[in-house]
Amino acid sequence: MRKLNCLILALSLALGASAQDSLISNVPARKALSLNGKWQYIVDPYETGFYDYRYKELKADNGDAYWNTDVPANKTEKKEHGYNDKYSLNVPGDWNHQKPEFVYYEGTIWYKKAFDYNKASANNRFFIWFGAVNYRADVYLNGKKLGMHKGGFTPFNFEVPASLLKEKGNFLVVKVDNKRYADEVPTLNTDWWNYGGITREVKLLELPQNFIQDFVIQLKKPDPGKAPLATPDVDGWIRLNKAPAAGEQLTVEIPELKFKKQIAATGSITPVKFRLPKMQLWSPENPKRYQVIISSSADKTEDKIGFRTVEAFGKQVLLNGKPIFMRGICIHGEMAGDVRRAVGYDDARKLLNQAKELHCNMVRLAHYPHDEAMTRTADSLGVLVWSEIPVYWTIDFGNPAVLAKAKAQLHEMINRDHNRASIIIWSVGNETPISQTRTDFMHSLITEAKSLDQTRMVSAALEVNYGALKDVNVVDDPLGQFVDLVAFNEYLGWYGGLPDKCRTTNWSTPYNKPLFISETGAEALAGFHADSLTRFSEEFQEWYFKEQTAMFKRMPDNFVGVSPWVMVDFRSPKRNNPLYQEGWNRKGLYGEKGEKKKAFFVLRNYYDQVKQTADKKTVK
Repeated sequence: MRKLNCLILALSLALGASAQDSLISNVPARKALSLNGKWQYIVDPYETGFYDYRYKELKADNGDAYWNTDVPANKTEKKEHGYNDKYSLNVPGDWNHQKPEFVYYEGTIWYKKAFDYNKASANNRFFIWFGAVNYRADVYLNGKKLGMHKGGFTPFNFEVPASLLKEKGNFLVVKVDNKRYADEVPTLNTDWWNYGGITREVKLLELPQNFIQDFVIQLKKPDPGKAPLATPDVDGWIRLNKAPAAGEQLTVEIPELKFKKQIAATGSITPVKFRLPKMQLWSPENPKRYQVIISSSADKTEDKIGFRTVEAFGKQVLLNGKPIFMRGICIHGEMAGDVRRAVGYDDARKLLNQAKELHCNMVRLAHYPHDEAMTRTADSLGVLVWSEIPVYWTIDFGNPAVLAKAKAQLHEMINRDHNRASIIIWSVGNETPISQTRTDFMHSLITEAKSLDQTRMVSAALEVNYGALKDVNVVDDPLGQFVDLVAFNEYLGWYGGLPDKCRTTNWSTPYNKPLFISETGAEALAGFHADSLTRFSEEFQEWYFKEQTAMFKRMPDNFVGVSPWVMVDFRSPKRNNPLYQEGWNRKGLYGEKGEKKKAFFVLRNYYDQVKQTADKKTVK
């Protein structure tokens, strides 16, 4: 085991899984040059710009390498590549929706951006930051490789030597490859569209030599089952990018609370512990946030942070010490109407307001970390969040390199969002088939998540033992002993039998923990009407949810919520019924054009009943 752990550590370092040591967080608060906009591109399915004809990586000084300039030094120099405005793509954005010929394209596209930059100081440090690139990104500036990153849904950054950055005519090139492989995360087989490209923002950051790289300011987890104190304790830390000078002081300030505290820096990571004055706790009913300012002698950053506590306690989930029922819905990071990857605050507000119209207080962001705008908007709107890495279905669980890649994405997800009050659950995977190898793999991820953040629940969508007892399905997946929340996906009446099967089905788990249904759903083509026995009709989906919600009402007393699959229809190459699907998963409660299907109103009515019951208990 020790040798295996050492191998995983070495692989993590090689793959960039030490992101916690290099990733710059809270980037929206930083002064930066946006590199969004039009980027020129070259389609390169054979990767001619990366490999020679012997399939060896081209050398840095090779003029035919696509990361080098396409401008000949003189008329005799051979150049077999070129960037031109005729071939341009918008960044951020997937390539699939921007050009008809890219709808199904999986492979390499080279992106090129020219920009000028005037340094505030030559003594500062410079970083190219990406919100996400799907899947592999090789990044070059002015012919020099800055680094490589794998993972399609998490941020990363590379330092730029100050001497490399020019005032005029910088030549930034990114080789983007979205091909699927068996030893990647996710793996070959997924039930969503493989949108390729530079899908989120790109920025050039200029920071002082010793800057505030990251920080956590969160309420200390209270004693089990207890609400936060009236004057709650904060337990966090501040990370500088390098060890501070002797006598360095760090300051934490919350102006609205008239709170200011100086802390002596004790190293590159300084623990932060203090008690706050009386304050309003963040909740879905009152998503209160406070401006928090962190400063050092050389740097300053700030964020809007909500303060709350969350824990699994016995058979309940407690938010600020009080039981909650999660009225959830699963969401893909996709704008169905435009058939594109979701990005930015406008998309986030549209998606989360659709969830609120369903009367949800919670969303499961499936099956990968969504754009940072989603979690920040969830903070502002008071929507609870389940955030997940794409360890999905048939990952190569016996491969240490795959575990290292999964841990890298876990680090990047948590480091980006660990100050988001909305996130109450970190998920390490979905529907992974049971074996000892898989359980060891997933247990390692759970342990890693808890080492990074002890203030939130950690879970995964577990497997179900169907028919373990007569008319009882048992959630006894061995991973259940390690998670905080026992979550499972079930599709009674869609995959196997008809919806009335719910009438005689009961559920149990041997784990004395909260029980959560992380998926359930049936497909319906918006606008297709028939009798309730006709598959893909709105009436069949309506019947499905009527039977499901009736079953929810007799769930065990540890049932704490549900997030049906899925809020909006989404693209999937696996769904090929020519009449009803045509490349779409139709389990949405909204159709691709935003139409509310009949099942929408069934689920909303159930959520209204749940909320009214909870409100009556609160009044008592």
